[in-house]
Amino acid sequence: MAEAARAARKPFTAARAKRMIGVSKAVAPLLAPYALAAAGVARSRWDAYRAGRLGVEPGQLSQYTGPGGALHARLSRIAEALQELETGTGSRGTEDDRAFVAQVRPRLADLAIAVRAAGQMPTPRRRTAYRAIGGELDRVEVELLTRLGVIG
Repeated sequence: MAEAARAARKPFTAARAKRMIGVSKAVAPLLAPYALAAAGVARSRWDAYRAGRLGVEPGQLSQYTGPGGALHARLSRIAEALQELETGTGSRGTEDDRAFVAQVRPRLADLAIAVRAAGQMPTPRRRTAYRAIGGELDRVEVELLTRLGVIG
């Protein structure tokens, strides 16, 4: 410990700089593969986390990037659920459900256009537009979940 304190007090000289560069040249090739592997693991975990938050597979993550990515992911998931409701078996797939799907699909298309258009707006207006779109998606999701029997 006394050596470390003494080394910290030594002035930084050209000889010390050359010695540190030489050591780093010898050690860097040994540590590089481990650093790359750690970076790859960290990146895959981060992608899995982001994909989980959006409700998509990690492979689909690149489709939902940018400020409106989360809304686009919600729109696609609702569209998939509508398809399931329309073609469902048993209590699902009734005429009333098909009418609901026919009514909501054009609305989802309009909301997708609105998300893309809002992406070009200045930040305060974009946030306001995204909040409005999110509110509309919330209403559609509640109705969809009611029809699927998830909520009463």
